Amino acid sequence: MSDSWDKKSRTKTVRAEEKAVLSVIEQQPTPLPGEGRARRGQLIWLAVGIVLIAANLRGALTAVGPVVGRIKDDLGLSGAGAGMLTTLGLLAFAVISPVAPKLSRRFGAENLLLAGLALITLGVIVRTSPYAALLFAGTGLIGLGIGIANVLVPAVIKRDFASRAGLMTGIYSVALTLVAGIASGVSIPIADAPGWGWRGALGVWGFASALAMIVWLPQVIRSRRGRQVRQQTPGIKLWGSALAWQVTLYMGFQSIIFYVNVTWLPELLQDRGMDAGTAGWMLSLMQIIGLPANFLAPVLAARRPSQRGIMSVVMGMLLVGYLGLFLDHGTGPLAVLWIVLIGIGAGASFSLCLVFFALRTRTAAEATELSGMAQSVGYLVAAVGPAFIGFVHDRSGGWQAPLGVMLGVVLLASLFGFGSSRHAYVSSASAPDHDPTPTDTQ
Repeated sequence: MSDSWDKKSRTKTVRAEEKAVLSVIEQQPTPLPGEGRARRGQLIWLAVGIVLIAANLRGALTAVGPVVGRIKDDLGLSGAGAGMLTTLGLLAFAVISPVAPKLSRRFGAENLLLAGLALITLGVIVRTSPYAALLFAGTGLIGLGIGIANVLVPAVIKRDFASRAGLMTGIYSVALTLVAGIASGVSIPIADAPGWGWRGALGVWGFASALAMIVWLPQVIRSRRGRQVRQQTPGIKLWGSALAWQVTLYMGFQSIIFYVNVTWLPELLQDRGMDAGTAGWMLSLMQIIGLPANFLAPVLAARRPSQRGIMSVVMGMLLVGYLGLFLDHGTGPLAVLWIVLIGIGAGASFSLCLVFFALRTRTAAEATELSGMAQSVGYLVAAVGPAFIGFVHDRSGGWQAPLGVMLGVVLLASLFGFGSSRHAYVSSASAPDHDPTPTDTQ
């Protein structure tokens, strides 16, 4: 009798729960016809805008390396002075990065990204003037614009592509690296064209940033029509987080690798007997060869809780590549192999750093703050690299000592990269016990 009563009671309870669920479903608003398609269209256009922004975040800087010798000769700069052309941009990154999250909360991410593109365009125009002071001033403006986008794009990806953060980070990283490589390869041909010179080779990148501004305008208009794009939470303090510092220092040392490469690799190869045009294309090869790893690293990283296995492979490639350049003084097939290994390792390490902003945080607000902190301190660390390598080269008279320094940089990047790869979050005081952001499933 008791069992029968229990069964009837459970049946009534289940039916009551079913009615409650159906009631909730019925109360949900019915999507308007075409609403899903409109949302997908907006996301596709947003993705296109992000790709075009990415296309402007390195080209104006990587175009300098192949023509740095001409700039030195034309303006009478020392090696350290020429290295400052890259260092100044990195210092600008460091200055604007901690401010960018606050400006984003005040003005909105879309508006601030448009302002960043405008600064890049203005900087490219200023840099084409015939005065050395304006060359450096324009570089500073470019750095400020790039620094804003560096911080905000990963946060926008976290916010609007949360379930595909690894995939979208890979696309963003590939676009950034591909255009950076193209910029390195075409600098010498453009500079050699009649009437262009090295100023023309640097000035063409104003067209790319102007195009990105036009494509990004619909995002700004949509945000001004009421779309919530601003962070409504107060700034999150991550400066006491050991994990946040590991991500930050990993950002710094892997950035040294990239910016030393784009500043001095063509000069190193030319000093070893390679012609200027080929040396520029070798820098282009270094960046483009890493594109598959650049894309796959964040996609694979987002599928697993810890990224230490991926980090081991990436850092191993960098170590072997720099060791090869250190021991092999030629410019033959082996030199190409070392450059390929460095290119794959550097590409993957950069995209891993970007995806850490999403994987090591729980919310878009945290991602913005971590991105700002990592890129502020990280690029301040990285800013030392190009000028210091130029100084070491000037003092040593060769490239063995600079390459020895770079081997040490790779080891430090490995140390902080392993720390950044562990399954943890930069802030847990007010965070839920589970990770609300699903990882990639494709």
